[in-house]
Amino acid sequence: MLPGPPEVAEIVAGEEGLLEGAGEGSLLIDMSTSSPVLARELARAARERGVGMLDAPVSGGDVGAIEATLSIMVGAEERDFKRAKPLFEAMGKTITHVGPVGAGQVTKAANQVVVALTIEAVSEALVLGSAGGVSPQKILEVLSGGLAGNKVMEVKREKFLSHNFEPGFRSELHHKDLGIALAAGREYGVVLPVTAIVDQMFEALITRGRGGWDHSALLSFIEDLAQREIG
Repeated sequence: MLPGPPEVAEIVAGEEGLLEGAGEGSLLIDMSTSSPVLARELARAARERGVGMLDAPVSGGDVGAIEATLSIMVGAEERDFKRAKPLFEAMGKTITHVGPVGAGQVTKAANQVVVALTIEAVSEALVLGSAGGVSPQKILEVLSGGLAGNKVMEVKREKFLSHNFEPGFRSELHHKDLGIALAAGREYGVVLPVTAIVDQMFEALITRGRGGWDHSALLSFIEDLAQREIG
């Protein structure tokens, strides 16, 4: 059994999987968010069949996909990256070859850690500000103009303010991604203490029936703890 999400392993290397039908010289590009350990194992299996494999997870959400402005982080051999780059350029704005196979998934795990912790931090700031009598709009306006400014406040602003958590990226999926990051931390001997806490916050959202809500709904968990809704 290969390490990592079983569905990815099965689709690529399982019976009647992609590798069985791939001809020598083909390129196989995995754009899922998965385990870096799995990415390396699948690449090894692909090489045995004369197939090049790249791991190329993305960031940018549904808006980035629709507008072809995704950030694509690619783990691959240089020659395979050059062959696949025109495909990436049709889907994304920032295409970065971050290293050998598996490096794309490591970078995506790092991305998901930063996004999750930023959502949590913004949520705490909004609840604190609201409890102190400052409107959420003003909190976001002021923070956006200083060192605390970040893309999360820009992209998720309306969701925070309206509490319309129609998903762009579901909380349950971000919970899954943090699980991958924590597993990578164990693999590499890296302590990720705050990631583990936020991972449990997403678990709490799921147990409250909010796993299908947008990941910005982490705000609602902080509100639950404070027993107050912002605004």
